[in-house]
Amino acid sequence: MFLGALSSGLYGTMDMFMKIVAKNKRASFDYEILEQIEAGILLTGQEVKSARGGNIDLKGSYVSFVTGKPILKNTSIQPYKYASGLSDYDPNHDRELLLKRKECDRLIGLSQEKGISVFPIEVRSGRTIKILIGAGRGRKKLDKRHRIKERDINRRLKRGEEV
Repeated sequence: MFLGALSSGLYGTMDMFMKIVAKNKRASFDYEILEQIEAGILLTGQEVKSARGGNIDLKGSYVSFVTGKPILKNTSIQPYKYASGLSDYDPNHDRELLLKRKECDRLIGLSQEKGISVFPIEVRSGRTIKILIGAGRGRKKLDKRHRIKERDINRRLKRGEEV
């Protein structure tokens, strides 16, 4: 069957049908991304509905490793507007990431290297909610300016203007 050929295993996700609901735009600008890993995220029912609606903010988010487990910190998922009984809900609480042991050990090793950070890049929604985690080295201010200049030149060339 056609759909079976697209999936990555019997119970795997189909990346083709995953919708990007949140993106950390600063991550690709501030960091040189060395490695990317897709992880699951442990959410409550109302958080899943809210995340599918796009009410998730990745600004300033990062991944830390407490007792060997990856924890997503500083991510805000707004409460689902149709849920009741959320008087004590904290939108910024820490969320556990679901990774295989080998992937987790790889990220721990990368994060312990000097100058490398682990951060979320985007959140995808389909049958499940997945988060794309990146490990990268911070860019210098000069590199950022150079990227802005290149982007500006390419934009002008597309329009047909002189550089």
